[in-house]
Amino acid sequence: MRRLRDWLLALVVPRLGKRPPRRSPPRRRIVEGREPNERAELAATLLFLGSAASALAFPFLYAFDVHPLTQLLGLSLGLACVLLAAALIVVGRGVVVTEELAEPYPPPAHEPEQEDIAQLAEESGDSISRKRFLVLAGGAAVGSLGIALVTPAASLGPVLDMDPFFRTTWRRGRRLVDERGTPLRAGAIEEKVFYTAYPEHADREEIGSPLIVVRLDPAELKLPGERQGWAPQGIVAYSKICTHAGCAISLYRVPTFAPVEPKPALVCPCHYSTFDPAAGGSVLFGPAGRPLPQLPLMIDASGELRAGGNYSGAVGPSWWGVRNRKPTP
Repeated sequence: MRRLRDWLLALVVPRLGKRPPRRSPPRRRIVEGREPNERAELAATLLFLGSAASALAFPFLYAFDVHPLTQLLGLSLGLACVLLAAALIVVGRGVVVTEELAEPYPPPAHEPEQEDIAQLAEESGDSISRKRFLVLAGGAAVGSLGIALVTPAASLGPVLDMDPFFRTTWRRGRRLVDERGTPLRAGAIEEKVFYTAYPEHADREEIGSPLIVVRLDPAELKLPGERQGWAPQGIVAYSKICTHAGCAISLYRVPTFAPVEPKPALVCPCHYSTFDPAAGGSVLFGPAGRPLPQLPLMIDASGELRAGGNYSGAVGPSWWGVRNRKPTP
């Protein structure tokens, strides 16, 4: 019994003598409390979401080349900025509590003032009922606008659709026609003359459509081994699109006195990339990174020029990845 009594006294007495914990007085509010302005919060959220939708429309329009592209791109980006600015104005005036002081803030060098500033920031958000949803909507607007701003970097090279560089309208048997749609005849192709040709019944605006056609002395041809039958009667055809920056090749340099002047060459007037039509379109001079793609030719029974297949390489500038694939017939 004595042991049980001592154990009970040791358990109860210290608790009786223990002082209750001190309770700090309630902290005085700095910012005046007010009820949440749900209408302003809803308006700001809708403006944020509208800004995000407008900004996301920019990469969509850019990727799918919607007509008229330039005006729609400017409209989407401008509308995104306007809606974002309107949302911030609504947040500043109707959602977050604002404070006006007649005297300037004291220098924030002492700890009490720093605590007051932290308390101001904390209490200013007390009147927001949908704080998380509002923050998410604002983050979506800012993030979407950032995506829209970096989207034009895709113009540095093809990103979404690489197929046009490898799949063209040229097929075996398709006739070559001039600007007026008249079929080109092999007998009408003269030496030292530059001809532009297109695929018959095809879209001439596609990057792989325009051709350069010239006639050379068959004895001067030095085509790769697998292309020995691509130039009937010395007539060769190459893509008109320069492999440097996608400009149109429009100059044909021919010697007027062969013993002392350079041999025939195709020249891009923009950056002076120069290609040898007798050697498979190889680069003679300039910044072009690879030869011009050559189109195989054949002559039908009526003497008209027809394509013998697709190009020897990808059409257009030498962006990353262009050299890694072969064109599909």
